[in-house]
Amino acid sequence: MTTDRNPALAELETLRASIDNIDAALIHMLAERFRCTQAVGELKARASFPAADPAREARQITRLRELAHNAHLDPNFAEKFLAFVVKEVIRHHEAIAAQSNTPAKPNT
Repeated sequence: MTTDRNPALAELETLRASIDNIDAALIHMLAERFRCTQAVGELKARASFPAADPAREARQITRLRELAHNAHLDPNFAEKFLAFVVKEVIRHHEAIAAQSNTPAKPNT
């Protein structure tokens, strides 16, 4: 089956190419986000701040749910995605604090 004979296959390939581009952009965006959060983790370790900030996390969940709603994305999915990212960020912050021999303060 070639794209010359099957317009649906040609359209599928075009859509998949766009999806591949979006996936690449998402990976680059996540990489940049984690570079920034690494710097935050280093700052928190130097200042002996706690790895987690529950008040900020709550504000971010509210903000992200609203953004998702406005973008016609399932807010529950967006919240789950943010929860995964935050869990990873906290894990990184705890590891940075442990490596710097400056224990992070307990979460309050």
